[in-house]
Amino acid sequence: MRNLAAVAAALVLASACGGNGALEQAQPRLIAEDPPTITTSIAPTKTSKVSDPVRIRIKAIGVDAPIDKVGLAPDGSMETPRFGRAGWYGEGPKPGQDGPAVVVAHVDSKTGPDVFARLKSLPKGAKIQVTDKAGKVHEFVAVSKRQTDKDKLPTQAIWGPTDGPALRLITCGGEFDRRSGHYKENVTVFADKA
Repeated sequence: MRNLAAVAAALVLASACGGNGALEQAQPRLIAEDPPTITTSIAPTKTSKVSDPVRIRIKAIGVDAPIDKVGLAPDGSMETPRFGRAGWYGEGPKPGQDGPAVVVAHVDSKTGPDVFARLKSLPKGAKIQVTDKAGKVHEFVAVSKRQTDKDKLPTQAIWGPTDGPALRLITCGGEFDRRSGHYKENVTVFADKA
């Protein structure tokens, strides 16, 4: 299992956004807003009997999508899910295990909106359900949301210690830069176990 600093340095979530009809190429250019200082393993501790996630549902914004496991690409960036699907970062905790589980999805493509198209409008208190392979539903509640420049992803807030299971949902947001074919910001939703 990678330590938190290594994971945070490797995660460039610009790729989980869509835009211009093709997956964006993530570049290893992350500048942490609060550089992570924790170097302990992010391996889950107490609730380790949780299966891999297979589906995410967020009624408040019309999300009902399958989840695939994603990891790191050869260049150190995070792999992205296919359009129409979400991606769970498999190097971290599973949703329902202690620690911050991360799920990413695209916001759109040339053909229209994608899984997290309405993530930026998710209200505080909204329920998020993640079903695992064993059929167990893990419910979370949205507690806050942040929109940040892509080169200032709040890695410490995303990957920092939590009191039990937590969930982070990430996609692109802000203005779309037609010149580069990328959105300029990321939207991150922070959720706690219900």
